[in-house]
Amino acid sequence: MKRSSSKIQRRPVNGVFLLNKPLGISSNAALQKVRWLYRAEKAGHTGALDPLASGLLPICLGEATKFSHYLLDSTKRYQTTIQLGHSTTTGDVEGEILLQAEIPELDEERIRQVLAQFKGNIEQVPPMYSALKKEGRPLYELARKGIEIEREARPVSIYAIELLSFTAQSITLDITCSKGTYIRVLGEDIAQALGSYGHLTYLHRIKTGPFDLIPSYTIEYLESLNEAEREALLLPVYAPVDHFPKIQVPEGRSEYFSRGMESNIEHIAETQVLVFDGEKCLGLAEITDKKRLVPKRVLNL
Repeated sequence: MKRSSSKIQRRPVNGVFLLNKPLGISSNAALQKVRWLYRAEKAGHTGALDPLASGLLPICLGEATKFSHYLLDSTKRYQTTIQLGHSTTTGDVEGEILLQAEIPELDEERIRQVLAQFKGNIEQVPPMYSALKKEGRPLYELARKGIEIEREARPVSIYAIELLSFTAQSITLDITCSKGTYIRVLGEDIAQALGSYGHLTYLHRIKTGPFDLIPSYTIEYLESLNEAEREALLLPVYAPVDHFPKIQVPEGRSEYFSRGMESNIEHIAETQVLVFDGEKCLGLAEITDKKRLVPKRVLNL
């Protein structure tokens, strides 16, 4: 007897869910779980967290994926603990011990002096255990085989770095930084500046772009809700770009905009604007200096 298929029936779901990712699973695994719970046809996350990192992972569903790269490029904020005394192959507790050194006596003034050296525009050498690619292969694949290659330093920005607490062996920090910043590398560099080696034992993201972590928005919480309750948690599809100026589409041009067609508009030139027809968001556009409204991301809602 042929069994009936238990394949989930996907549906169009549009919006942004601010997941509090747990420890121990990859960002992709968390994404797929959220997508499954919403039965969403399409989903994407906005900046991976390692399995040993937790915290805010905005999940874009459906048409919201058209704006996900704006969050990939956004400022992030983390809380992290650096364990001093030895470094590891991965920069966190998952790796094997690499280098060891005595831990100097720590005091608040000394720590703050060191932290000040890392505030502003700095350069980082990306870690081997990263998703950056060399000739099409992620660096972590090479690292797992014991292969290390030369990596060029890249500019990143540390907008704020605050000392939350410290012990004789560790320091806990609150860090706000630009895209592309590796907190593991920053932790190693801070440990060396303090006269030791170090690795991360805790990494928790509490802010991505305009979004703050909502601790209760866990996978377990989503599982406890029905479909309507889950949908009520979603932010609008345009939430990642809600800070852009908002305008109304020229009268009678809504359908043309949705087809990707330009329109004349009496409006001051703007690099990016969100275009609405009443309360409905039609998408993202550019207003040129010739007063032309040019669609860039058209929503299919």
